[in-house]
Amino acid sequence: MIIDSHSHYLAQEIIDNAHFFSKAWGDIETQVKMMDDAGVDMAVLSYPTSDAHLKLGGQDKLARIYNETIAKIIKRYPKRFIGAAVLPVGNQQEMLDELKRAKEELGFKAISLASSYNAIYLDDILFHPIYKVAQTERIPIFVHSQIVNPIGVERVQDPLLTPVIEYVFDTTICIGKLLMAEILREYSGVKFIFAYFGGVIPHLAQRFDSTYQMLRGINFVKDLKKSPTDYLKNIYVDTSGDTRKANFIASLELFGPSHIFWGSDWPAKKDIASSMQVVKDLDISEQDKNGILGGNLEGLLE
Repeated sequence: MIIDSHSHYLAQEIIDNAHFFSKAWGDIETQVKMMDDAGVDMAVLSYPTSDAHLKLGGQDKLARIYNETIAKIIKRYPKRFIGAAVLPVGNQQEMLDELKRAKEELGFKAISLASSYNAIYLDDILFHPIYKVAQTERIPIFVHSQIVNPIGVERVQDPLLTPVIEYVFDTTICIGKLLMAEILREYSGVKFIFAYFGGVIPHLAQRFDSTYQMLRGINFVKDLKKSPTDYLKNIYVDTSGDTRKANFIASLELFGPSHIFWGSDWPAKKDIASSMQVVKDLDISEQDKNGILGGNLEGLLE
């Protein structure tokens, strides 16, 4: 089975109140046709993050609109789409209530979070109750880069540099903060799936361990009990439509093939064939290729 771990759909009301997205982000029929043409069996629909909540009156209103819209798609195409629920970030009880509603009433199987919210990252105590539920009930958490005021935007705002660099580093710092706050140790059962190979984390693996060992030697950093990569290698990452091997090579070395999920990043990226072909061209076993293309995520969702 081929499963797209990273695709998006937005309600027209969200598109109308966000500054970036076009009507293409609300065209489910075209997405289904793309899936049929490419041989994709199922796709996860997660939230790409936007600024629509600012005009809609808050995260609670946005979460309700988004989740109810995705629920209709799941009901219409029960064998094609998997829903990742947006939570009304800011109020712990409302987040828990919406997660319960999304799972029990709306048919969602996963959670969709951004890497940060107004510089509040996912290590914040606000999210701990969600992690407890996700760990107990085995609910995967898909983490998309924050596109509204990501790290660095206060110094550089550029229409190319912000999405290319700052989105990626917002995800990177998010993972780093989860490591240093010991979330990855205390909630080791939570299945975090980070977009775009987890930012540049795979390329920093050796630096994490060597610098940690140096700083531990002078008692300058907390004792993590293990090397940083012992925790980092347990997260999951998606390929986000990448068509070149460089990120795959680094990710395979750190995470291994069982922790990598193919994702198209539809409709932001539309070269579906090339993003699948790069997986097929990797120097790994056919079993591992099939795992990346869908088997790994299928096992996680069982």
